[in-house]
Amino acid sequence: MTELVRLEVEGGIATIHLQRPPMNALCAQLGTELGSLLPEIAQRDDIAAVIVYGGERVFAAGADIKEMADLDLPGMTAYGRLLQDFTNDLAALPKPTIAAITGYALGGGFELALCCDFRIAGATAKVGFPEITLGVIPGMGGTQRAARLVGPSRAKEIVFSGRFIGADEALAMGLVNQVVPEGEDVYSAARAWAGRYVGGPAMAYAAAKQVIDRGLEVDLATGLEIERMAFASLFATEDQKIGMAAFVAKEKPTFTGR
Repeated sequence: MTELVRLEVEGGIATIHLQRPPMNALCAQLGTELGSLLPEIAQRDDIAAVIVYGGERVFAAGADIKEMADLDLPGMTAYGRLLQDFTNDLAALPKPTIAAITGYALGGGFELALCCDFRIAGATAKVGFPEITLGVIPGMGGTQRAARLVGPSRAKEIVFSGRFIGADEALAMGLVNQVVPEGEDVYSAARAWAGRYVGGPAMAYAAAKQVIDRGLEVDLATGLEIERMAFASLFATEDQKIGMAAFVAKEKPTFTGR
């Protein structure tokens, strides 16, 4: 039983609801609870895509500063490992993931959003890394994921300044994938995005995600080898046979996810 997160599955889409009012501050309990849901989500065949959603007012305004303020080096080392463990597990989830950002996604909240494959933001949403104003830096993967997403120079400007970035600027920078006009529902837009993957070739999505993410960590030659092996492995799936047979027959494929 979880208290600070809730899993809802409908129409092939899982939603991880963050529910720690008032601002969904990330704490050890929330991270542990969220992490505990991920193995089930990864295994369930009725889940094609995943949305992380903080509610209509806020995504997550940051980590719980009160929980970590008095930690010493050994304490923070252990605490930081917990935070990185659940965010790394979310990033590695073998299904498409979407962060539905309303209000603020700051600090740890923005790091959580960056663990998702895609980010949908409301027109008035703000993202950023204010950690520098506390004398620290992002510690849940933000420096690494932001640099890989927008490049090192732009990531340094974001981290060094600690400023809040509006939705339109975040879209222009490549930090978010879509901005939902004011008055429209961010969660509905995220469900529409997630719906693209319902009924799709689940194993191919998982392979593509793994190859892209692993390829960022290695040289080109190694990345090409990772891609070659993953491409070949998909010829052992039902979906490859279904997809190619449908193409030859000029029909629409009906994938099984296997």
